[in-house]
Amino acid sequence: MTDYSKIDAYVLRLIEESEPERTAWNLEKIREGKKVTWNYIDGCMLTALMEMTSITGDERYAAFAEKVADHFVQGDGSILTLEPEKANLDDINEGRVLFGLYEKTGKEKYRLAADTLMRQLRRQPRTFEGNFWHKQIYPDQVWLDGIYMAQPFYALYEKNFGNGDYSDIACQIGNVRDRMRSEEKGLYFHGYDASRKAFWADPVTGCSKNFWLRSLGWFAVALADLCGILSEEEKSEGEERKTLAGIFSELMKSMASYADPETGMYWQVPDMQGREGNYLETSGSAMMAYAMLKGARLGILPKEYAALGEKTFEGIMERYLTFTENGINLGGICLVAGLGPENNRRRDGSYEYYISEPVVENDAKGVAPFVLAYTEIKRKREQDHE
Repeated sequence: MTDYSKIDAYVLRLIEESEPERTAWNLEKIREGKKVTWNYIDGCMLTALMEMTSITGDERYAAFAEKVADHFVQGDGSILTLEPEKANLDDINEGRVLFGLYEKTGKEKYRLAADTLMRQLRRQPRTFEGNFWHKQIYPDQVWLDGIYMAQPFYALYEKNFGNGDYSDIACQIGNVRDRMRSEEKGLYFHGYDASRKAFWADPVTGCSKNFWLRSLGWFAVALADLCGILSEEEKSEGEERKTLAGIFSELMKSMASYADPETGMYWQVPDMQGREGNYLETSGSAMMAYAMLKGARLGILPKEYAALGEKTFEGIMERYLTFTENGINLGGICLVAGLGPENNRRRDGSYEYYISEPVVENDAKGVAPFVLAYTEIKRKREQDHE
């Protein structure tokens, strides 16, 4: 078994190599030679860093999250580089850290910044069913990724600064289940176009062609996190949480059947195990590990799911965690995948497309969920020793 303390050192090394405008884990910006903006990639990592401080007590992780937040969040709650007119759900995700930082520091600008992002969500265009568009450039489109990007922030805002009304959240996720789930496979398609106009959309269902592991992972993590947020409410046994917990449990039961028997990991295109070009992918696997571990800890999933999640985590370490003179590297991470827009028809949701995107090391879309899964492993170990 890997010495878990080396994972702590790995994360601290990444922090030491990072500044707010150039983070070591944001490979997309590094490859483009551009400065980091307010974005979901760093948002994922900052969420993981806050969890690391929560579980270890080491303030260095949260201190870096605060350093980044202080760089972008201005005194009046405005956010550097944020472009609300783009109606980009990805931009909401980094706001998740604002609630923990506000509680930790009392800095009023964090609350004001949360208000800024909530105003963007309130203006977000919606499909006729009531779901947020993924972005302005993707009209009428719902992506599984977007559930993670927006809904946990939405719930945290309602919990901390709102009226505790989660009905819109539950309704949007219920629509996703109704429109995007394959009864045959028990999996959710990556995207859905309510207008059926996108070149990648099925003209009858509006769904994309295939299942993509990381989009399923985003959805699973969103559901796990939402159940965690709502579980602390007086309404914890209310209809909204029951709805979310039911959808979450159903998805995890389906996903477990697609796990690689040897490693516990999952395939880039989950239902095509062993097909030429397909591979066991780190980021989505780590997301499933985290979701299963957290779901079991919250009592939503049976206890055996914690063991499944731990097996997946160990499988990632065995297959993709390598030790070098410079420390640890985490590989097997799909850099990016999406659907369209119209002028990018390569991103068509085909099997061939999903396996064609670059596979990289140390990108936050893999590192962050790996670290989040690690925090759940640490919580499990503590519970097991109680």
